[in-house]
Amino acid sequence: MLCCMPATRTQVYLTEAQRRGVDEIAAGEGVTLAEVVRRAVDRYLETELPDPEDALAVTFGADPDASVPSRDEWDRA
Repeated sequence: MLCCMPATRTQVYLTEAQRRGVDEIAAGEGVTLAEVVRRAVDRYLETELPDPEDALAVTFGADPDASVPSRDEWDRA
């Protein structure tokens, strides 16, 4: 969670049911509506952002025509 970073004001539209739910959570936990929304966004981003290691694993060897340059070519560059 990015607790200590500066915040940016953002306007979002919630359905009435979403707003009631967020308000209930905020009241029950004694936090602001904004804090509930930030936590929800953090949780969403944790599950939705691709893991770089997974991306590399599924793409490694994806180009069968790729070749590894010889060590001599490494030294010339």
